[in-house]
Amino acid sequence: MAPFLSRRDLQFQLYEVLDTAALPGRPRFAEHSREVYDDVLNLAYNVADKYFANHTREADLNEPHVVDGKVRLVPAVTEAMKAFRDAGFFSAHHDEELGGLQLPWVVMQAVQAHFQAANIGSSGYPFLTIGNANLQREFASPEQQEKYMLPLLEGRWFGTMALSEPHAGSGLADITTSATPRDDGTYSISGTKMWISGGEHELSENIVHLVLARIKGAPAGVKGISLFIVPRYRVNADGSVGEPNNVVLAGLNHKMGYRGTTNTLLNFGEGGETVGELVGEAGRGLAYMFRMMNEARIGVGMGAVMLGYAGYLASLEYARDRLQGRAASAKDPASPMIPIIRHADVRRLLLRQKSIVEGGLALGLYASALVDDQQTGPQESREDTGLLLDLLTPIVKSWPSKYSQEALSDAIQVMGGAGYTRDYPVELYYRDNRLNPIHEGTEGIQGNDLLGRKVTQSGGRGLQVLVEKIQADLAAAEGLEGLDEIRAALQKAVAQSGAALQSVLGKAPELGPDLFLANANSALEMLGHTVIGWMWLRQAAVAARKLPEARGDDADFYRGKLHAARFFAVYELPKVKAHADLLASADRTTYEMAEAWF
Repeated sequence: MAPFLSRRDLQFQLYEVLDTAALPGRPRFAEHSREVYDDVLNLAYNVADKYFANHTREADLNEPHVVDGKVRLVPAVTEAMKAFRDAGFFSAHHDEELGGLQLPWVVMQAVQAHFQAANIGSSGYPFLTIGNANLQREFASPEQQEKYMLPLLEGRWFGTMALSEPHAGSGLADITTSATPRDDGTYSISGTKMWISGGEHELSENIVHLVLARIKGAPAGVKGISLFIVPRYRVNADGSVGEPNNVVLAGLNHKMGYRGTTNTLLNFGEGGETVGELVGEAGRGLAYMFRMMNEARIGVGMGAVMLGYAGYLASLEYARDRLQGRAASAKDPASPMIPIIRHADVRRLLLRQKSIVEGGLALGLYASALVDDQQTGPQESREDTGLLLDLLTPIVKSWPSKYSQEALSDAIQVMGGAGYTRDYPVELYYRDNRLNPIHEGTEGIQGNDLLGRKVTQSGGRGLQVLVEKIQADLAAAEGLEGLDEIRAALQKAVAQSGAALQSVLGKAPELGPDLFLANANSALEMLGHTVIGWMWLRQAAVAARKLPEARGDDADFYRGKLHAARFFAVYELPKVKAHADLLASADRTTYEMAEAWF
């Protein structure tokens, strides 16, 4: 069986491209060292390998189902959650006083990457629980944190985010779940939530839902939305689990992938009163929830990367072992067959996968490092760091989700007929990842966010910071051997992207918001490819500096990085121009297509 991730590449990204080993120089991480981080990553690998990878196929073939009113999962999921909890990963990035290790977020994301690659379905439960606890840590009251957050950090209770409704989907301004004040300061919650991952199971003592609802009398639209903590079971004064809170499972959704994660339709207030507690101020629910949503968007992007990475490694192993055909120059039909990796088109498919998944991993970890910089980096640069992170978040979510799907398609192609059989894992990764372009906001939503808000936020400062950083890396890489093509292609992509954005932003007043956003997807594609090109420049620069002294496997590793960067420059970055031209022209084709013409 192929490995589910490359430990060598993870080390390269963390310690050679990113300077993660220097983080203990910051006060929050002063008790850490690279050895500590390596020990944590080794533990993550061992737990993921033993307790998560062992039931990936079993959980896919045996979906969650209801027996006597309770959701049943394969038993191995329970064992996996216990192993994750015993390893201390639920609280690992939190303060020591909360039982955590104060791990940097970039290390925590690297930890999570192991579980996402090993079993994306089972990894969903801790993923949501950690995000729920993070939101509470920032916005819930001390009393609420004591009551609801601490059990999450201990892994005794699990958490969800309950946003969507059957009629509204991603249109959260139209939710109708209501919250009616009660005499004791709590609220009676009534309504239905759809697509709630982890919404019902028997893996934990309690489930803490973070629910968006509208307080009676609140204005329409997003300004009338508040956030509530709604437990599955009410919590007694001593913190113990009490009676059911009338959060009722109305049904399970059966998805094409992520089958190991329960996905639910929940009714609040069915058969009795559902009691919830307001988080923070009324009317600020969506703003609070964006804390969890933006974190989840980076997590979804990382999950997509790791599925693509696992597929790449599986197809690479297959290509090395599978004998078929001969070189075009081989004239003797009796000559031995060759491994298919020696065929140029198979190498093309493998190189494209490598360029996508290793570029996506670099971006996901870079964004995670920005989270640490925003919280613990130099004070004077934190505002710029936050703006850059805001700008990159739609790309981190969308680019890997889309292009890992293309990488997985290439993996299936490499493996031929074997690729779409259940004897190999790639067809499962393909089905799992197809959900990620939709999870946490579709490409259309992310494109509108990027072009409509993030590009112009704070006078365009986030975009300016991005360009400054790319230009600094271009300058630093000048003269390094083997980087001419990636440098030239990236310089061209940056210029094309900048000119396109300047053009369409200049036309914005005359276009109006609808036509202005009609080609927002081209902005997402254009900047996405440009940013991944930058990630490849960063990797290639490290490889070029290390290669002269490298030997053996290390030398091959660095040569592979340089060649993949060259591939991305030659095969992928030229695609920026087509999207830049579309965006700059404010093309009206999609905008003017009439419904009746379809």
